[in-house]
Amino acid sequence: MIRAAYLVETPLDPRAVAEMMAGEQSSGTFVRVEGETEALRTRFGARVVSVEVIDERDRPSLHSAYLERKRVSGPWQRVAVEIDYPEENVGLNLPNLAATVAGNLFDLGEVTGLRLTGLTLRPEYRDRYLLPSLGVAGTRAALGVQERPLFGTILKPNIGLSPEETADLVERLCEAGVDFIKDDEIAGNHPHAPVRERISAVMARVRCWRQRSGRDVMVAFNISDEVDAMRGHADHVEAEGGTCVMASLNWCGLSAMQSLRASTPLAIHGHRNGFGAFARHPALGIDFSAYQVLYRLAGIDHLHVHGMGGKFADLTEEVAHAAKLSLQPLGHSDDRVMPVFSSGQWAGTLPTTLMETGSADFMFLAGGGILAHPDGAAAGVRSLREAWDAIQAGEALEAPGRPALAAALDFFGAR
Repeated sequence: MIRAAYLVETPLDPRAVAEMMAGEQSSGTFVRVEGETEALRTRFGARVVSVEVIDERDRPSLHSAYLERKRVSGPWQRVAVEIDYPEENVGLNLPNLAATVAGNLFDLGEVTGLRLTGLTLRPEYRDRYLLPSLGVAGTRAALGVQERPLFGTILKPNIGLSPEETADLVERLCEAGVDFIKDDEIAGNHPHAPVRERISAVMARVRCWRQRSGRDVMVAFNISDEVDAMRGHADHVEAEGGTCVMASLNWCGLSAMQSLRASTPLAIHGHRNGFGAFARHPALGIDFSAYQVLYRLAGIDHLHVHGMGGKFADLTEEVAHAAKLSLQPLGHSDDRVMPVFSSGQWAGTLPTTLMETGSADFMFLAGGGILAHPDGAAAGVRSLREAWDAIQAGEALEAPGRPALAAALDFFGAR
């Protein structure tokens, strides 16, 4: 069975609404139809596992014309509901899995709030889907970095640079000592910087850096596009010696990410931009706990979780929870994905990140935190390394002897 958990708000009988949800998303509709036999319902019908009233409110979170037509008023109860869906209803079909556990449920007139809060799969069922190509262990092995977080950055200015200007910046960042570099999510296939020209220009510098230094830097090129174009761009990255591509998950979609995973051995850096539209309203949408299951079934390797104390609206505990979920196996194989912290991150946010996640298995991406360091990008990278050294030594970040970190504290700490 596939178990989905929901937070539902309704003025109607909660058990009746839960049963209606189960029917709507499996074998039934709003009225019994010809051919809907008991045998069919037994085999294919979803089953309500639990219904628990959490609290009661005197006004609805969302408008429902359906309830107005029925002249139904409050109080409105918030209810935790769990429903089991037969795996046979889905088979091996990721878009259909999403349509089953979510789909039209958000539009039901009987509810004034509905949120998918969890998705639990049997490990055997998860193992039928695609796995990450590199994941946590493979990404570390590719970069030769163990024990500590991976320190990286985002190319800034995020748009407007020519391919050669982008390559110049990447070369400087390699020399500064980063492990990982990624495009911004709005960087794409621009007239002033076609993606394949950017890839070739950048990878020429990365290959030279490998030869000079004996170490690698992983570059995540944003190849978000329609699926055939993405596959072609990924082939070009691989041909140029690259190891990673990036895609905007919400705008490319589940099936496109599956197709990309099936066609390339490169690491897929999953950017979740736009996730706030799914999750920011507490009465509507999809929790990260369910969202990350769906996209991990598509075989991504890295997943953005936002940042602590950064520029976005997430609570620290929400970001930490997202990172911990990414590192929990869903199946029998090692299908963990590398959580990626970004958005307003710098050396001063590293201690909280480590404390809250309880693990060093993450990417820590500092865009301005590296590129805007008052002493330059190399000092920005050193400030992260010095912060890590201070944490490992059990010392305060303000302890003397770490000049790049001190400069970062003076500059970013006052902002």
